[in-house]
Amino acid sequence: MKELAKSGGLTVDLASAFDASPNPYVLLTPDLRIAGVNKAYLEVTNSQRDAILNRPLFAAFDSGPGEEAPENVRQVKASLEKARDTRQQDHLALVHFSIPTRNGDGEFEDRFWSATHTPMLDDQGEVAFILQHTTDITELQRLRERNASAGSQSALDAMLGGAVLGRAQQVQEDNRRLETERNRLVEMFMQAPGFVCVLTGVDHVFQMHNAAYAQLIGHRDIAGKPVRDALPEVVGQGFIEFLDGVYATGEPHHGRGSLLQLQRAPGSPLETVYLDFVYQPIRDGSGQVVGIFVQGHDVTDNVVAAERQKLMIDELNHRVKNTLATVQSIAVQTARSHSDPATFAEGFQARLMALSHTHDLLTRSHWEGADLGAILKHETEAHGAHRVTLNGPPVALEPAAALSLGMIFHELATNAAKYGALTTPDGRVLVDWTIADQTRPVLMLTWREIDGPPVQPPERRGFGSRLIERNVRHDLAGEVKLDYASTGFSAEFSIPLDRGKTS
Repeated sequence: MKELAKSGGLTVDLASAFDASPNPYVLLTPDLRIAGVNKAYLEVTNSQRDAILNRPLFAAFDSGPGEEAPENVRQVKASLEKARDTRQQDHLALVHFSIPTRNGDGEFEDRFWSATHTPMLDDQGEVAFILQHTTDITELQRLRERNASAGSQSALDAMLGGAVLGRAQQVQEDNRRLETERNRLVEMFMQAPGFVCVLTGVDHVFQMHNAAYAQLIGHRDIAGKPVRDALPEVVGQGFIEFLDGVYATGEPHHGRGSLLQLQRAPGSPLETVYLDFVYQPIRDGSGQVVGIFVQGHDVTDNVVAAERQKLMIDELNHRVKNTLATVQSIAVQTARSHSDPATFAEGFQARLMALSHTHDLLTRSHWEGADLGAILKHETEAHGAHRVTLNGPPVALEPAAALSLGMIFHELATNAAKYGALTTPDGRVLVDWTIADQTRPVLMLTWREIDGPPVQPPERRGFGSRLIERNVRHDLAGEVKLDYASTGFSAEFSIPLDRGKTS
């Protein structure tokens, strides 16, 4: 119409031409409101311009009260929306749509129409209006029905299009069924629990994707973009090369637990995800690959859980070996210090119980560590809380340090009960600790026994002192000073706490 107005110096009032056309036209907004109609449309629909202008189309024309009315409205609305959304003409070969009678008594008359819906685009390529061109084919349809009921097919009927109308109606119904099936498939596609997308062309352009895929990539705008532009972080990770291979060879590609660095949310840093997926070639009618169907699942949680389980099993195996080695060492050292089987059994069992107590504490924290004060309380509470005073801040110990210190405190408490302050009613044990140098923390702990019997240095180094010195220096990389002063035994420990997790 623009070109008509420009051509040959002809000045044309386009609105007048539109209104004077013998063909019925109605101009609709994208939300399907009536923006304009011509005289032919008013005549064929028995309506008045002022009564329908600016009203929703299906408020002005609702196809009456019949049982078929909702389906009639649905067909016309679906065709209009398809033309709007696809920016392509859509045709209805035959639609039954009743209209009000001319006398305005609220009655409706059955009519049959053929309609074409054409989207009209603005300068930005957006749909500004939809032009509906309708043709009233009621008489043609009724003639075809009369001939069909009489069991005859006349030449006149064929000339007037009865057979053509029948075929057109059949094609339209087939298309409608196909459209319904297509919509159902698209709905299943969009609601699939796994991520799904369709890539087209040699550059792997995103044609469509579902909600799971959008969530995977952080809801980025990827429609119509090649993969390397839509998801730039995947370049160099091998996935585009896999797509190229599927497109070139037509052979599908499967990935199992494949690692991918991906941006999961807008503006966020890259995250490591693991995917199970398949790239399936899409072929045209001649068998040529024209795109790739991508389907898969985010299995990050499963992979991480499996790795964690393997790590835990490896850690458990290592700890069992360490524990068995500790038990073996305790048995050997206890046997050296006890020639009598009865005293050996008593000492060996007591040391195993000390090891078990610390294991209990670590198990409660899922082997993430134990508190120093809790270990001390465990190993000394049997001697009476009023006789052992514990004073110090909370100190979280790694599992290896907790086991070593548990054994050390058991030896100190046992020696105090056998030979030291806890052998007398008034004897007491004072345990004080603090953390020195917060940047590289060091545990400073003092064990002091007071009000007990006079102390004399041992004539030989027993198992207890050897265990203490070995654990502190070898297992804890610290230092210890044992003092057998006559007023009471004491031990001073200096143990670094920044060695990291060990087992």
